[in-house]
Amino acid sequence: MESTSLASSRWFDPLTRWAAFAGFFALLGAAAITVTDALMRWLFDAPFYGWFDLSSLVYAVVIAACFPAGLLQGHNVTIRFLGMALGDRARYWLETFGALLTLVFFVFIAWQFVVLTADLRATNDTTMTVGYITWPWWTAATLIIITCVPVQAVVLWGQFLRAISGQGPGGFVASDVDDEPLEGYGPTEAI
Repeated sequence: MESTSLASSRWFDPLTRWAAFAGFFALLGAAAITVTDALMRWLFDAPFYGWFDLSSLVYAVVIAACFPAGLLQGHNVTIRFLGMALGDRARYWLETFGALLTLVFFVFIAWQFVVLTADLRATNDTTMTVGYITWPWWTAATLIIITCVPVQAVVLWGQFLRAISGQGPGGFVASDVDDEPLEGYGPTEAI
């Protein structure tokens, strides 16, 4: 049973990493354009027309691109001192509960992104200055956020299987996320 969850996590891993990788390079590109825009404004009083409008759309997609990999690798905010103080089995069940809450959260967020994108498409929303149509960008961000739901479901399933069996890597690709205490911290001090 555990190998099925780990195999599912590993199947999603390259896809989520490539999305985050693409998002990172898009962020670098956006940062380079922003710096160039500032220099052009300062030196020649000639900014890139419309970059401010476009950058807000680019950043929405870039930020969304990092969520699936973060979920799959267990990089979300977690406070582990209670679980570590209660022992492994309690910690596994608390991690499962946290994974369930994260799944519920992303289902809600994905639903809201779908509603927002549909509204932007229906109203043919555009940016203020240049008039770029916004819904294609938000569609890309929405599709990425929707992929967070099955990714987090795989994480939840792996966490659940580990909580039942008391062993295994859980649902994260990085199996050492939950199994190793933080260096230099005791069981009640790690956060």
